[in-house]
Amino acid sequence: KAHFMVLLTGVRLRAQQRWASSLPMNTVVLFVPQQEAWVVERMGRFHRILEPGLNFLIPILDRVKYVQSLKEIVIDVPEQSAVSLDNVTLQIDGVLYLRILDPFKASYGVENPEYAVTQLAQTTMRSELGKLTLDKVFRERESLNSNIVHSINQASDEWGIRCLRYEIKDIHVPPRVKESMQMQVEAERKKRATVLESEGTREAAINVAEGRKQAQILASEGEKAEQINRAAGEANAVLAKAEAKAKAIRLLSEALTRLNGNAAASLTVAEQYVSAFSNLAKESNTILLSSNTGDISSMVTQAMAIYGSLSKTQNACHKVSSHDAAEILAKTFQPRPPQCSL
Repeated sequence: KAHFMVLLTGVRLRAQQRWASSLPMNTVVLFVPQQEAWVVERMGRFHRILEPGLNFLIPILDRVKYVQSLKEIVIDVPEQSAVSLDNVTLQIDGVLYLRILDPFKASYGVENPEYAVTQLAQTTMRSELGKLTLDKVFRERESLNSNIVHSINQASDEWGIRCLRYEIKDIHVPPRVKESMQMQVEAERKKRATVLESEGTREAAINVAEGRKQAQILASEGEKAEQINRAAGEANAVLAKAEAKAKAIRLLSEALTRLNGNAAASLTVAEQYVSAFSNLAKESNTILLSSNTGDISSMVTQAMAIYGSLSKTQNACHKVSSHDAAEILAKTFQPRPPQCSL
């Protein structure tokens, strides 16, 4: 309380000294400086406001009572305590910027304009801080300043003073509350770090899973293409073999219909028989042979007899073409199963 009274007295003395020191001597000719308003009283009653420049007064009757500065005035608002909405005691101070718009109201509307505005700023500051929590005081500092300016202008309109802006300089928090705030900030930072780390892990897992998925898709597509190519190759091979076999049978049937075709067929059968007989002992140690293995002429004669019988029955109910006859003949003279064992 004593400290507050000392500050209050100092503000009053500074204000009184400023107003008193600016009073000119009561002379006939006066030169008013720019951006100043001199309030003149005639016989103790308001007479007029002198404009900047040359002015004349009547001695003894006229007297300059007040000198008001029209410049922007800066007032240091002393530090004070205020309680926030969540019951936290704060020590806060600020700076007030104001300007006198009406010298008559500033002179006769209030005894000490600067002191009145300073007290109004302090009470308004305490009132506005009581509406906010501690967290909002730091976040909504700009809004708090504008609310204080608006409240001061509503009350100081009758004094001819316009508050331009108010700025909070320092906000002091109790030590325990400050430690709690620091712990809260550290916890918030740890939370953010944990969240960011988990998000990074999740993104990495998603990327790995997506890569595996794409790899499996590409592998399956490659396998599918390989199977399609293999099937197409096998199909082409089967078609090629079938076409080659059909062409061979067709050539064989054409050869049989020509002159001496039977002799050529006999020679072919004999060659196939000899070739098959020479390969009997290559794959196994056990060989089964017929009783007349060395009688090639009988085998050829038998084959030609079968071919002749097929040729005679071409006009029968089941017609056999030369193409079919040649195919039957080729199948007939494959090496027959052996009849005896050695």
